[in-house]
Amino acid sequence: MSEYQQMDMPEFPANGKKIILSVVIGIIVIVALWKSSVTIGAGEAGVLFKTFGEGVEKDRTYTEGFHLIAPWNKMITMEVRQQQVMEKMAVLSSNGLEISVDVSVWHQPDFVKLPLLYQEKGIDYVERVVRPAIRSATRSVIGRYTPEEIYSSKRDIIQEEINIETKKVLDKQHIQLNEVLVRDIMLPPTIKAAIENKLKQEQESLEYEFKLEKAKKEAERQRIDAEGKAKANEILSASLTDKILTEKGIEATLELAKSPNAKVVVVGSGKNGLPIILGNN
Repeated sequence: MSEYQQMDMPEFPANGKKIILSVVIGIIVIVALWKSSVTIGAGEAGVLFKTFGEGVEKDRTYTEGFHLIAPWNKMITMEVRQQQVMEKMAVLSSNGLEISVDVSVWHQPDFVKLPLLYQEKGIDYVERVVRPAIRSATRSVIGRYTPEEIYSSKRDIIQEEINIETKKVLDKQHIQLNEVLVRDIMLPPTIKAAIENKLKQEQESLEYEFKLEKAKKEAERQRIDAEGKAKANEILSASLTDKILTEKGIEATLELAKSPNAKVVVVGSGKNGLPIILGNN
């Protein structure tokens, strides 16, 4: 045997083995903790997927903060704060004209049903559900109206109807619809100009009718006023007899005779005539 073969291998100290074992166990524990700890951020929620269990845990939505899970399970985080989807599309009116509509949708996942949303639709549920729903609702609602109705007075009604139609779809898909806003409705330039010209003519016609009605009412007022005055004069004339006129004339003459600024001479004017005053300053 050679000299090297006769040499005994040094024994590793027992405490060294313990140190190595402790380090290995420590690494395993750290890795396990790292794999087991999950932090869910603000505005997010978690869905737990159990690898060796039933899959998605359907009866619990994990809130934001720190959580410990089994290393072999997986936590999927999803945003649950309100989100906005903006959609610009071309749709047809009731008479087949193409109209451009710009719509915004405010929505967020149903927090309690978040596991079902993830299981059925996945993380990209906006593209799979929200956008198709708003497009379908907008086309359906706009197709009920003419361009004139859309341009003039129906915009608020259209917005509300799109909101109702979209909500019907999203409620069944575990998505909460907060608001639908119709930001703009753009008609073809020629159609818009024709509608504006028509509305202008209608406005002018209404103004003319108003002025005509006002003139008719004024003429009627003047006619009634004239008839009233004529009737009053007729009644007055019928009530003025010769005796009343003579009496009134005498009263007026006596009042004039009392004036300090005149020299009065009263002379009879006839058998039944009134007195006459002669004289001045």
